[in-house]
Amino acid sequence: MNVEAVKKWMILFTEKVNQNKAYLSELDRAIGDGDHGMNMARGTTEVMAALEAKNPATVADVFKLTGMTLVSKVGGASGPLYGSAFISMAKEAGTTDSLLAILQAGLNGIEKRGQAVPGEKTMIDTWQPVIKALAAGNLSEQTIADAVAHTKEIKATKGRASYLGERSIGHLDPGAVSSGYLFETMLEAGVTND
Repeated sequence: MNVEAVKKWMILFTEKVNQNKAYLSELDRAIGDGDHGMNMARGTTEVMAALEAKNPATVADVFKLTGMTLVSKVGGASGPLYGSAFISMAKEAGTTDSLLAILQAGLNGIEKRGQAVPGEKTMIDTWQPVIKALAAGNLSEQTIADAVAHTKEIKATKGRASYLGERSIGHLDPGAVSSGYLFETMLEAGVTND
């Protein structure tokens, strides 16, 4: 994993979030407060500006700048959660170049910040199966899509969606969908090709 591939990953992620911001907000309107797409689009666009302005030289620095920017620029729950993921990934990237270890650190950061576990209809329900598939050596776009799709069947027990109880079933979790974009663009950027 090199710094150019990671920068390319962040660019592709920003593009994908911006292309799908209306869809993400539509998903969020069904079970949340309807601003996930706009918040993520604003945050990732700010990340791009920060990366261009500061041009970080290491993978750890790219992740750290991404995390700090998301925490300060994204409203709602997604800023602190994504920010915690990237800041945790930055710390891990300072000691290893193992993508698996780095992503696991990101997941740990989300779990700690959000006090959530798998099966609660959150972004964790995309992160955990993706990391599992990466560890098993069979991560693909299909695995990512399956993880995201599975959130439709889960009853939300965390966050705003949890207020809906049973009515949250049948809806995709917006954070799980945007996390799906994160991992799809990771594959597109070739970050997994060591």
